[in-house]
Amino acid sequence: MAVSEVRAARGVEGIKQPVCPSRLILEHVTSRWGVLVLVALLERSYRFSELRREVGGVSEKMLAQTLQTLERDGFVHRDAKPVIPPRVDYSLTPLGIEAAEQVSALARWTERQVDAVQAARAAYDEARA
Repeated sequence: MAVSEVRAARGVEGIKQPVCPSRLILEHVTSRWGVLVLVALLERSYRFSELRREVGGVSEKMLAQTLQTLERDGFVHRDAKPVIPPRVDYSLTPLGIEAAEQVSALARWTERQVDAVQAARAAYDEARA
């Protein structure tokens, strides 16, 4: 089987097209905050403030935007309880669990490769100095 046939069978040809709708979905799940939110929610559900502390470094505005985007895409479930003070919990949908498992694998691989990437950067910079 030719490489192009393998890629087509895997469904990666469409994503390279300029108007492929999967590009936007890919952007949402692989964005900096999208990955971190999905990985955190893979562990358990969180309230907004807990999730903000768990992710670390994300602004309130960016977390709210990320959660809204992931909810709209069907990855995150927002459970607002009608109590005072208001309580909102965020968890993953079945689709979100599947996406989170995929990006979690990439995140773990990235963590394992930090030393190799830093060595490659140093070699690159030294060769150009």
